[in-house]
Amino acid sequence: MRFEVVDKRLHEIQADIEIVLVIDKNLDHKWIQDKEALERLGFEGKKEQVAFLPEKGRIYVGTTLEHDEIRIAAAKAIKTLKGKNYKSAKVGVYIQNCPITNIKAFVEGSILGAYEFDRYKSEKKNKNIEEIYIANEEYSNKPFTLENAKKSVQEAIIVAETTNMVRDIVNTPPNEIYPESFAKLAAQTASHEGIEVQILDESDLEKEQMGAFLAVAKASANPPRLVHLSYKPQNPKAKIAIVGKGLTYDSGGLSLKPSDYMVTMKADKSGASAALGIILAAKKLEIPVEIHAILGLAENMVGPNAYKPDDVLKAKNGKTIEVRNTDAEGRLVLADCLCYAQEKVDPDYIIDLATLTGACVVALGEYTSGVMGHSKELKQKMLQAANASGELAGELPFNRYLPKLLESKIADICNISSSRYGGAITAALFLSEFIEEKNKDKWVHLDIAGPAYVEKEWGYNPYGASGAGVRMVVKWLQKEFVFAKKHP
Repeated sequence: MRFEVVDKRLHEIQADIEIVLVIDKNLDHKWIQDKEALERLGFEGKKEQVAFLPEKGRIYVGTTLEHDEIRIAAAKAIKTLKGKNYKSAKVGVYIQNCPITNIKAFVEGSILGAYEFDRYKSEKKNKNIEEIYIANEEYSNKPFTLENAKKSVQEAIIVAETTNMVRDIVNTPPNEIYPESFAKLAAQTASHEGIEVQILDESDLEKEQMGAFLAVAKASANPPRLVHLSYKPQNPKAKIAIVGKGLTYDSGGLSLKPSDYMVTMKADKSGASAALGIILAAKKLEIPVEIHAILGLAENMVGPNAYKPDDVLKAKNGKTIEVRNTDAEGRLVLADCLCYAQEKVDPDYIIDLATLTGACVVALGEYTSGVMGHSKELKQKMLQAANASGELAGELPFNRYLPKLLESKIADICNISSSRYGGAITAALFLSEFIEEKNKDKWVHLDIAGPAYVEKEWGYNPYGASGAGVRMVVKWLQKEFVFAKKHP
């Protein structure tokens, strides 16, 4: 899909279809040329309400000027036109406060809404809008410059297309994406963008004394990999470590999942996929921070060599872990990867992303990521970034009593809590045990188990992978290091 900002009024642009957003149910605006027809159809301009008038060459979508509502409205329009014989569309500009934010929102919504994972379909539907022209005309006659509009379009394209790339990786089945193939894909993609790549195989992981990570991978025919990607701009304002859980498949191990719960476990690599997407987007956007993406890639399978409940593992930092459930494996991989990131990178900030717990989905629902950590300021900034990006996120608070639930009688810590409640928080507190004391306030944990993969469409997200975490963290990077007047 190509976007072009045109120095023309709407009526001067030739296109197959015109997309009109009806703001706050205002059917009297000058851009509404079919009021009588809309009223006959019962169209009131409610949020997400769509009226397609092919004989008029227009599609109307009800919305407001809120950024995410603009994204959803754009996606609604594009999805309605999918499969129809329209190649080009035109649209005006809708500004709320910032002149460029809603332009970005419309472009993002269009690209994200057009996404479809049809790689394995024998018959593909390729009829989609190919070009969208954005007019030099604003809904309320608010001023904006074409230069800023064009810049915002390019930024939106980078973020949205990177998110769709992450969706592709997460949606790809485990017979095609396993640790070695994921590492190769990440290396090829990153190298193409000039990002440094280092891949650690199982012998390297042994040298690094990553006993928890290695234990998870023991039963798989596909050996584990750690991918370390580095983006190093000149004069960086900070150094960021982004650690992603990359379970390319999770059977639960000997604590075997019920068969219904195994379906969709290809999505357990969503954290690593998002980490890859974030560093790629940051490089393309030229965000002035040094970023290290650490992808922990493994399969958790069943076999004669599988790690077992009752095993005691030693992590990279020397801490011993009593295994009481082999399906709490992601935190074991992340524990070693977090230790590796702190040792090799010495970062100013540490962000981990993981489809870590079903408990987070119980707490916040399918569409919302959990934000956890020790720093109130860092958590609040991440929540603000999520809201600005269009991702949904909520804080799950630590307290002084929950760490006691991870105590072990025979090792330093258990890999699961002794209580069935608060599982998302105790999983994060487990990870906290592998964050050095000096780094506690530099770390934030994002549990993306809810929105990473949902088996129904929602907003501008398709069935399947959403690319959760990418837009949120990229927005945080921009707000903290690009848009902010002061930098840490």
